[in-house]
Amino acid sequence: MTKEEELMNFLHARVFDPILNNPNVSSSIRIGVNLTIGRMRNQRTAEKMLQYFWSAVINSIDFPRLMRAEGLTRFEDILDDFKARFNDDWLKR
Repeated sequence: MTKEEELMNFLHARVFDPILNNPNVSSSIRIGVNLTIGRMRNQRTAEKMLQYFWSAVINSIDFPRLMRAEGLTRFEDILDDFKARFNDDWLKR
């Protein structure tokens, strides 16, 4: 498995799939998550994907609020596990 696949598998399991598989999620959240998935994949390298993730955490305001209002897991909710797993040492391996 590539680093890019490992990173996306983690995000799919922890954030993306629970949202996309939830029939009660609003269409705006569903569209936003699909856009995020597409943007992550377009980054092409694990390093660029990590940069995109951290940029999304730092710069997103309204979308995480909408997700929280619907009781959904956000990037911010998985930060501890994400930081522990996807760090500089992981990139160097």
